[in-house]
Amino acid sequence: MTFLNIFKSTNINDELVKYRSLPDAILLDVRTKEEYAEGYIPGSINIPLDDILEVENIVPDHDKQIFVYCLRGTRSKKAVSKMKMLGYKNAVSIGGIASYKGPLGKK
Repeated sequence: MTFLNIFKSTNINDELVKYRSLPDAILLDVRTKEEYAEGYIPGSINIPLDDILEVENIVPDHDKQIFVYCLRGTRSKKAVSKMKMLGYKNAVSIGGIASYKGPLGKK
């Protein structure tokens, strides 16, 4: 990794292409329930960052590919860090829905 790579941001739209190419992958939104209800990426499940330990009940397979997003990417990075401590090997932060260029689901 070069020095400039630390400043490179993840493009949620590119990462969603990867997510959609993996039939068993999980798309996880770690925003609050209220934020999720206002608009979410279709196909995602919501586990707020404050409740991230619940992931073990919802996704018990620690080898599952999990794409994690929030509003801007900060909470998703924290969630992935906690998930890695729980033993999830393939959880990745894909950034924030604020950069998403697609249709939103609403509750």
